[in-house]
Amino acid sequence: MNWQGKRYWLVGASDGLGAALARKLSARGVEVILSARSEDKLRALADELPGKASIQTVDIADSDSVKEAAKAVGRIDGLVLLAGVYWPFGAKDWDADQAVAMADINFTGFMRVLGQVVPDFVDRDAGHIVITSSLTGFRGLPGSIGYTASKAATMSLAECMHADLRKTGVLVQVCNPGFIKTQLTDKNDFKMPMIMQPEEAAQHMVEHMETDRFKTSFPWLFSLVFRGSNFLPDWLYYRIFS
Repeated sequence: MNWQGKRYWLVGASDGLGAALARKLSARGVEVILSARSEDKLRALADELPGKASIQTVDIADSDSVKEAAKAVGRIDGLVLLAGVYWPFGAKDWDADQAVAMADINFTGFMRVLGQVVPDFVDRDAGHIVITSSLTGFRGLPGSIGYTASKAATMSLAECMHADLRKTGVLVQVCNPGFIKTQLTDKNDFKMPMIMQPEEAAQHMVEHMETDRFKTSFPWLFSLVFRGSNFLPDWLYYRIFS
């Protein structure tokens, strides 16, 4: 991957994994356009980056906001979708507003942004799309109604796009991290195995982005639990995991 002079739009870059990835890409010579809802956080991040950076606020739950942001950003070489919200609860404690918000931002919001970017990439037969999903997306889990379902949707979205575009000049990739130490995982009250710092997770992502491989799931050893669960029959899987 020749990063020099490339323009990448990072959606969900105000802190956590998005901010850490912005630092990695900027250090490689990428011009980054940082997007999220918080202008103050974006501006502070842009000011600290070593390379060329700009900000563009966006609310990916709002179609007009996404359209205006995409128009302002202009032509790009790559798009990285990192935005997400999270509240831990299960079906017995259903919170309708939070469940819909997770679906609308973690999945439908990605669709809104992609709708403004993919057609241009296809017309040019060039572009790089990176979708952030999660290890939780491999199979249903207890106590994670909105988040796990939304991440399963983003994983399927990436797989569908890869099937359509893999023989074109548009590279589609998906990254499935495990637990990352952020303000989202701070909401959890359970032990999180092999939890990563944002910088560690960002390093996994940027190394994957430097290849032409479709999918990466990390940490590798922890990912085996989730990937392997697909081979378990329902009766055994739910006896172990719920």
